[in-house]
Amino acid sequence: MFDPIYQLKHGNEQQKCAYRAISELEIMENLSEFQPMLCGTFPLDIAVGGSDLDIIMEVHDFDQFETKVIRLYRGMEGFSRKRNIIRNVPIVKANFVFGGFEFELFGQPQPTKKQNAYLHMIVEYHLIQADPSIKGNILMLKEQGYKTEPAFCKVLGLDGDPYGALIEFGKTKNYIE
Repeated sequence: MFDPIYQLKHGNEQQKCAYRAISELEIMENLSEFQPMLCGTFPLDIAVGGSDLDIIMEVHDFDQFETKVIRLYRGMEGFSRKRNIIRNVPIVKANFVFGGFEFELFGQPQPTKKQNAYLHMIVEYHLIQADPSIKGNILMLKEQGYKTEPAFCKVLGLDGDPYGALIEFGKTKNYIE
């Protein structure tokens, strides 16, 4: 089973630095009632300049979540928070910088392992495991400004909305349900 935190703890120097920043902030412990899950490029070792540490959470009471996040992180550099609706789902997020890393805390009223960020990461993990050479192509595209999911779709030759296409591709390969 893919464990994003384990990947950081035992990864390259950049990943280990990210692990130390997450550990020092005690995000996973302090926000444990929201089932935090690290997602994105750092666990997959495809982070480039400007990549952030994405921590997704299951949040049903946005006021409670915001109160806690403000109490814990409002003093951090660049702290901001906002609510929005993405694909007809309400979300809440907070951003800040700590230890040289930009953090994005993202909450929506859905279990973390059902959220798109997690599903994308699992599909991308399986693709990299199946063909490690894909990593170089993804990194090259990301350096050119591509976001992660569009980069994977370009390499795979998938058309349409890259976020939906990657999930559908993952389902056809039985990487996700």
